Amino acid sequence: MTFANGHLGWLVTGYSAARAVLSDPRFSARGELKHPPVPRALTLEESPAAPPGMFIQHDDPEHQRYRRLLTGQFTVRRMRLLTERIEKITEDHLDAMERVGPGADLFKEFALPIPSLVISELLGVPYADRERFQHDTAVWSSYGASTEEVTGAFADLGAYLHRLVLLKRDEPGDDILSGLAHGDGGLTDEELTSIAFLLLVAGHETTANQLALSAFALLENPAQLAALRADPALTESAVEELLRYLSIVHHGPTRAALEDAEIDGTLIKEGEVVMVSLAAANRDPARYAAPDGLDVTRHAAAHLAFGHGIHQCLGQQLARIELRVGINGLLRRFPGLRLAVPADEVPLRDDMQVYGVHSLPVAW
Repeated sequence: MTFANGHLGWLVTGYSAARAVLSDPRFSARGELKHPPVPRALTLEESPAAPPGMFIQHDDPEHQRYRRLLTGQFTVRRMRLLTERIEKITEDHLDAMERVGPGADLFKEFALPIPSLVISELLGVPYADRERFQHDTAVWSSYGASTEEVTGAFADLGAYLHRLVLLKRDEPGDDILSGLAHGDGGLTDEELTSIAFLLLVAGHETTANQLALSAFALLENPAQLAALRADPALTESAVEELLRYLSIVHHGPTRAALEDAEIDGTLIKEGEVVMVSLAAANRDPARYAAPDGLDVTRHAAAHLAFGHGIHQCLGQQLARIELRVGINGLLRRFPGLRLAVPADEVPLRDDMQVYGVHSLPVAW
C-alpha cells in the first residue's frame, strides 16, 4: 500500500499474519518510525517521537515500565468490582433516554455518557468537564479537522490534564491518577499527563462507539437480536462476536520493521511500515466460518479487536463489562427498540480515527 506521505509499505489483512506482526519485537510501535495510513492534518510531515508516558508509541523496555505500573491499576478484580457501579450508571442513563422519549439519539443519550462517566470516575476526572474532553477528543480524532484545530484540541486537553495531575499531587483521591501520582513508579508530571490523555481518550471514545455500533448491528440483524432477547445468557458470546464483527479501529495499528523480517512468506525490509487491518483480520475466512455474518452464538473470543501482543488494549476487561451491562440493559428496558430512520441514513464516522456513528436515532 502507499501511505499518505508516499511511503510504499504493506497492508496486513490475514488473521495469522496480523498476530505475527503485532507480537514480533522486530516491528516497532515508535511514532517517529511510522507513516500515516490516510491523509490527515499534520500527518504529511515527519512524525515526532512520542512524549514520555505515551506508551502506545513506545517499545520495550520503556513500554514495559509504564505497562507494569498501569496493570497494577487495571486488575481484573478491580474491574469486576466496578460491575455494580456500571449497572447503576447504565440504569440511570436508560431512565434518562426513556424520559427523552422515542426519537432519542442512542449515541448521545446512552452510548457516549456511560463510558465517559465510568472512565472519569476511575481516573478522577471531574465529569462536569465532559463536554470539554469529549469535544477535544472529537476534534483531535477527526480526519477533516485542520492542523490548527488538531493542535489546538491536543494542547487544550493536554493543558487541562496537566493541571489535573498537579491537583492529584496536592490532593490525592481514590482514583487511578492519584494512585499513579503517589505510587513508587517515579512518574513525572509530563508522563502522568500523557498517560491520563491516553486513558481518558481511549476509555470513552472507543467503548462509546462500540456500544452504539453494537446496538445498530443488532437492530439490522433481527434474527440475531431475537436470539439474544430469548437467551440473555448469550450476552458474553454476543459481545465477543460484536467486537469481532465491528472492529472499530478504523486504520491500523501500524508498525515499522527494525530489521528484515519474513511474515507468512512475505519479506518486510528494514524501515518499511506495515499497517494491520484489524477489521479485515477479524473477518479472515481462514479463521472464521462465514466471517461477514453476525452470529451471537459464535465462539469469537480470540478476535483481534483489542489488538495483540504487548500493546493489547489495557482496558479491555472494563470495555467488556460496559458492553455486556449496556447491551443487556438496553434490550431489557426497550423490548420494542428499533431504528427511527432508515439504516442508510444513520451518519457513520468514516471521517474519524475510531469508526462508529455520529448519532443513532431510535424509537420503541
